Amino acid sequence: MLTDNVAWQVQRHPHAAMIAIFRRKTRVITALILVLLLYLLVGLIPERRDTLFGFTYVRNSYDWSKQFLRYPITEYVPLPTGTPRSLPKVQYAFQPDTSPDGQAREAVLASRRSEVKDAFTKSWTSYKNIGFGYDELMPVSGVGRDAPGFGGWGATLIDSLSTLWIMGLKDEFYEAAAAAVTIDYSKTRDTSCNYFETTIRHLGGLLGAYDLSLETALLEKAIELGDMLYMAYDTPTHMPPFWLDFDDAKDGEQVAGNHDPSAAVASSSLEFTRLAQLTGNNKYYDAINRVTLVLDEWQNKTRLPGMWPTFFDMAQLQLDGDSSFTLGALADSLYEYLPKTYALLGGLEPIYEKLYRGAMDTVIQNVLYRPNTPNQDDILFSGNVYVSSDTGAHLTAESQHLGCFVGGMFGLGGKLFNIAEHVAIGEKITRGCVWAYDAMPTGIMPEIFNMLKCDTLEPCAWDEDEWQETASTDLKRGFKNARDARYLLRPEAIESVFLMYRMTGDAEYQEMAWRMFQAIRKATETDLAFSSIQSVRVTDTVKSDSMESFWLAETLRYFYLVFSSPDLVSLDEYVLNTEAHPLKRPR
Repeated sequence: MLTDNVAWQVQRHPHAAMIAIFRRKTRVITALILVLLLYLLVGLIPERRDTLFGFTYVRNSYDWSKQFLRYPITEYVPLPTGTPRSLPKVQYAFQPDTSPDGQAREAVLASRRSEVKDAFTKSWTSYKNIGFGYDELMPVSGVGRDAPGFGGWGATLIDSLSTLWIMGLKDEFYEAAAAAVTIDYSKTRDTSCNYFETTIRHLGGLLGAYDLSLETALLEKAIELGDMLYMAYDTPTHMPPFWLDFDDAKDGEQVAGNHDPSAAVASSSLEFTRLAQLTGNNKYYDAINRVTLVLDEWQNKTRLPGMWPTFFDMAQLQLDGDSSFTLGALADSLYEYLPKTYALLGGLEPIYEKLYRGAMDTVIQNVLYRPNTPNQDDILFSGNVYVSSDTGAHLTAESQHLGCFVGGMFGLGGKLFNIAEHVAIGEKITRGCVWAYDAMPTGIMPEIFNMLKCDTLEPCAWDEDEWQETASTDLKRGFKNARDARYLLRPEAIESVFLMYRMTGDAEYQEMAWRMFQAIRKATETDLAFSSIQSVRVTDTVKSDSMESFWLAETLRYFYLVFSSPDLVSLDEYVLNTEAHPLKRPR
């Protein structure tokens, strides 16, 4: 273990620590000889177990770092050099409040943190006892399952590492970390893995856990995985495919896709940049920089200039073949990563600010809408745009729970780039998502819904007749329908609520968060953990027997952080990837 954890080790195991301190020199020499012999013996074991940085470590059975590249890069683009810029503060300037009211408030927040932690502990304990090593726990039937395309490498295990650390569950963290560093990413029953999901959950999870704990074995495992994922860029265009096919990667036969979701192939900049920063190996940064340059080349040549379409043809490097544009599913994290990567690079690469500003100008003009409600609520949502050669851009007022991240994104971009309007827009989008939560019988927003909309972002007169004629009138006025009424334990709404609280200091966001948490707990709790539900429109909910890893990685982590001290994972010290894994910003 590293020095910052020595105190924790001594506190937990004082007898063993004292023996180590006072060991005689001769015993030290003997121990060193034994360790050397053990190391030589371990080297003969096929599984390649080592004792590395205090952990029993299992190396990947296939060393991807030595893999022949069919399309090698002659010269890597290096990370930007120089002292990171002094960027504007993201977090509100919170001040300690030692008054009686302040102390009473802290007692309330402590109680709420405890309840969120209880929900996490219940979920984690059931996963550990029943589904450990599987990607997910099925929280109704009580069995583990592996998710398609996830490799069977324990997605919930890796995704939960940072949450365990943040919640102070150190014993559980080290138990989970010890298991994580024995994962052999070369062993799987699958012939390929989902490149995007493996990057954000596994690589992001390992890097975030390392940045919090400084346990070097976790970084070593991240490097092994990063070398495997880097193979996704060994294609004729150096663009990654949706699926990383292991045999094709070994044989040099990979090609990028011609109809891949834009988020899936253009949302690795945070993880690969951080890996490059930690290792000094520019190949990781070079890979994602090439994708960024393609985004830059095509930003103003698509059918909706400023934005990129939902699907990319990365095989031919043609990004103008699709007419659909959204901030929701399939495209979301592409946009989310623009201001975040700028921050992670310390402001030394201006292209990410350029891309963000250009995209958000188009989003404001074309994708955001104000719902038509009887009270003229000052809220916004993001919709979907289809561009026709005959009629131009057409906005559909269909919104998604996934799209609720947009509020936090606007807030972060507004803070980093000194755009006050964007912070205000972010607040309206975040409050819109909370409004949608409050509108449903369960107190939870549906997965996908349609609304009546105003013609502009300004208030408009309520039209009762239109609502009666076009909407499901058992829903709150303003909704037309809840096309997909499920709740999948998603984090995007609480993500933006958390970010807005940290950026504005407005305690009202904490009250919103508490209502949301209580509603989610009531509607989704099972005997073992928490489950997705089939409909938010009925209070007697039907459980879907699914608990994806982001429930522990994101949803509960954001709920815990919104009630925690602002210096716990400060937004001025960390960037959170799209799975909420905290990556350390350079200083």
